[in-house]
Amino acid sequence: MADVHPFRIDIPDSALDDLQSRLRNTRWPEAEPVDDWNQGIPLSYTRELAEYWANDYNWREREARLNRFAQFTTEIDGLDIHFIHQRSPHPDAFPLLITHGWPGSIVEFQKVIEPLTEAGFDVVCPSLPGYGFSGKPTETGWGVERIATAWDTLMVRLGYQRFGAQGGDWGSAVTRQIGRNIGHCVAIHTNMPIGSPPKGALDNPDEEALRALSAIDYYRKWDSGYSKQQSTRPQTIGYGLVDSPVAQLAWIVEKFWSWTDCDGHPENVLSRDELLDNVMLYWLTASGASSARLYWESFGSFGGDAPVTLPTGVAAFPKEILQAPRSWCEANYPNIIRWTPMPRGGHFAAFEQPQLYVEDVRAFFDTVRGD
Repeated sequence: MADVHPFRIDIPDSALDDLQSRLRNTRWPEAEPVDDWNQGIPLSYTRELAEYWANDYNWREREARLNRFAQFTTEIDGLDIHFIHQRSPHPDAFPLLITHGWPGSIVEFQKVIEPLTEAGFDVVCPSLPGYGFSGKPTETGWGVERIATAWDTLMVRLGYQRFGAQGGDWGSAVTRQIGRNIGHCVAIHTNMPIGSPPKGALDNPDEEALRALSAIDYYRKWDSGYSKQQSTRPQTIGYGLVDSPVAQLAWIVEKFWSWTDCDGHPENVLSRDELLDNVMLYWLTASGASSARLYWESFGSFGGDAPVTLPTGVAAFPKEILQAPRSWCEANYPNIIRWTPMPRGGHFAAFEQPQLYVEDVRAFFDTVRGD
């Protein structure tokens, strides 16, 4: 396939030496005057994690783990796109496109790719433009709509005339747009459904609606500062993120504390190595600014009125940022055929709860494989 080129992660030693030097020379702020995460990621934990990063984390081992997956690059619409393409051993495998979000990466899917291929899926996981090993756009216009079109082009280029799409966070917005386009996609699944209260729903809200409203209120008051910065001045925040590994670590890990179902500490659900694997994909590729620009391009794309009429599956995790009830989502997804309330898990579903994620994705797409 002439337009698709094999890719292998191979970070030069000089980049790892530079990281070590920057970690050793970090200029630290004073400690926060509170005894929790109320003002952000605490100094004591940040220093502990940075020390582990500098002295104990072994990138070469982690790099080898990521390189067990078949990876490629291809140029689409003038931009190099990096992606995992792991084929199933089953000859009648169903192609499944999975899209990550921010502050995630393809690292989120390393625990679900192999179970999905064993379950009969050819799995394709692209890195969003400006993220990881994909190219960084040098012009405006690479928003959700353009990405959705590019992903359809990618799947056709790989030989798939019909496929399913799955995603959360930005991956949810991209997947929703893919479903709206009705190109070669035949069904979508999301772990972050997008919805809003229908008319009259808040006149006498039930317990589910009250919980959703509380989550929205908390997000707006305490958790959305990153999105305001990245959707308005991504270049400004980018200087610190690209220059300081501790700044990049703190910017990301705080969200893993806030958005995972972790009972107060991210390491209750993900290991230090897993957290740092994800940070490394931002640090090594200097993508703090370029990843933030997607917010500038498309933060409004989580809304919109055009519905997805394709068959839709939803995995509703209890600690998701937005906890829209099914009734709030049915206008956007009028063809929901599977809605699964999950017993545990948060925003990074595949990373946090890989077994629950795989079971639901498999059960949903099994309903459309042979159509």
